[in-house]
Amino acid sequence: MISLNNYLNKTVSSAPLAVFRIGFGIMMFLGIVRFWSYGWIEKLYIEPQFHFTYYGFEWVRPLGDYTYLLFAICGLSALMVAIGYKYRIAIILFFLSFTYIELMDKTTYLNHYYFVSVLSFLMIFLPANRFYAVDCYAFAKAYKYIPRWTIDSIKLLICIVYFYAGLAKINTDWLLRAMPLKMWLPSKYDLPVFGSLMQEAWIPYAMSWSGMLYDLSIPFLLIFRKTRWLGFLLVVVFHVLTRILFPIGIFPWVMIVSCLIFFEPALHKKIIRILKKLLSPIASWYGRKRKIHLVNVYRTRRARPLYVFLALFLSVQILLPWRYLLYPGELFWTEEGFRFSWRVMLMEKMGYAQYRIVNGQTGESFLVDNSDFLTSFQEKQMSFQPDFILQYAHFLGDHFKAQGHENIEVYVDSYVALNGRLSQPYINKNVDLYKIKESFQHKDWILPFNDEIKGL
Repeated sequence: MISLNNYLNKTVSSAPLAVFRIGFGIMMFLGIVRFWSYGWIEKLYIEPQFHFTYYGFEWVRPLGDYTYLLFAICGLSALMVAIGYKYRIAIILFFLSFTYIELMDKTTYLNHYYFVSVLSFLMIFLPANRFYAVDCYAFAKAYKYIPRWTIDSIKLLICIVYFYAGLAKINTDWLLRAMPLKMWLPSKYDLPVFGSLMQEAWIPYAMSWSGMLYDLSIPFLLIFRKTRWLGFLLVVVFHVLTRILFPIGIFPWVMIVSCLIFFEPALHKKIIRILKKLLSPIASWYGRKRKIHLVNVYRTRRARPLYVFLALFLSVQILLPWRYLLYPGELFWTEEGFRFSWRVMLMEKMGYAQYRIVNGQTGESFLVDNSDFLTSFQEKQMSFQPDFILQYAHFLGDHFKAQGHENIEVYVDSYVALNGRLSQPYINKNVDLYKIKESFQHKDWILPFNDEIKGL
């Protein structure tokens, strides 16, 4: 207990957290601008007539044309976070708007979006605006030192992402069959320099093994001072390479910028000195209005409840990825407990799902053309994910019931191919999905996987 109290009372320079806040805010702002400029707001949230919602968050829906306003709030709040203006309000707004956006349709789920939501939630409780921030002018003071746990909590979150991503790669498909990289890399033949290399048979194996070793070792390389620069160099090389090979948006840049927080304060002070020079005209204008008093140490208010709350929050992050152990069957096949567990690009699934609407009394039936209700992207994601298949079945049942059809039963004839295997029947086609309610219970209407993938 004494050692824990000693740790909680330790302080560290506030510069790393300030640089992290700036980098995070800028990355998020650019991410929103990029999303908007590509027309994805219209394409993903406004055009589709149906959206796949998360269990328990069915009430989170796109807001029509006001969805643009939601993105504007998200982008503006990210910019406010970056400059440290009304930081607490800004980071809360960012977390709420960003998370709302991600909850609107799980078709767009990506691990790094979840990472941003989790990280921005943590940042609500961190004093990231107490040094080199516009808020310092409002408070008329800045702090040289902040509690060490504030920076360590971000480091822990980053370590969880990398280490769990590495653990997830310890499976026979990834290491012994080099799947799914063996399917993806040959299609990169048109890449300059790397294109011909991607055709080599040994490359998928080399990348699979090195990817696993990279994810598992990066947290330790970044934590220790002697290996930190090597770890950061590997972070840059790995994420630039993945950015070249795969369309994963701004995630590589977010991770590169985030990993700077592992460095000593001297580096962050140097970054801030550079920023001060670049922004000196603006800072001088503010400085004339109000001087800032530099205080030594920032003390956390209502510390004990906050410690307990954040300890619970971080414990959830550590335990949640293991919830798949509560379900029977192959994780990659059933996907029960797959999301929110840092399993990044581990599988390639292709599916086919043909729905049949049946009158339970007369036996009359007809087939559904999925393109009448779903975009091609939604149909692709629906075809191999059980919770999507169930939710869509209920949508179809409700839709045709509203049209006057009676005694509705909904069945699906589906096949899925996983990581290059031949496709096999996926859902029990004799089960009326319209009668099944979504829950956290095991979906026993998913047919067994006719193979075995050993590993974590």
